[in-house]
Amino acid sequence: MISLSPKAEAQVDQFIAYDEENAGLAAAINLLDALERAKRRIAQSPEAGLAAPRPYPALSRYGRRWIIEGRYWISYSTTTPRVISGVSFATADIPNRI
Repeated sequence: MISLSPKAEAQVDQFIAYDEENAGLAAAINLLDALERAKRRIAQSPEAGLAAPRPYPALSRYGRRWIIEGRYWISYSTTTPRVISGVSFATADIPNRI
């Protein structure tokens, strides 16, 4: 099982609150579905993630990988157990949000 760090959990909570208020419940459900797909992908092939989100190569850090799932960039640790450390909207200015 891949868990979320407290920071990632807070980010998800913020997305869900925003979605429920502005985009509707379906958007919040899509986020949760994207997280479940991301967890499966990470568990199956953790080395397949990118060193950084494509638009932001400067975010490369030792011990962290990134995948895009749906409309979200998801960062995770390469340690065992794996932990999702961040969730960012794909079009967000990620360097200024981390």
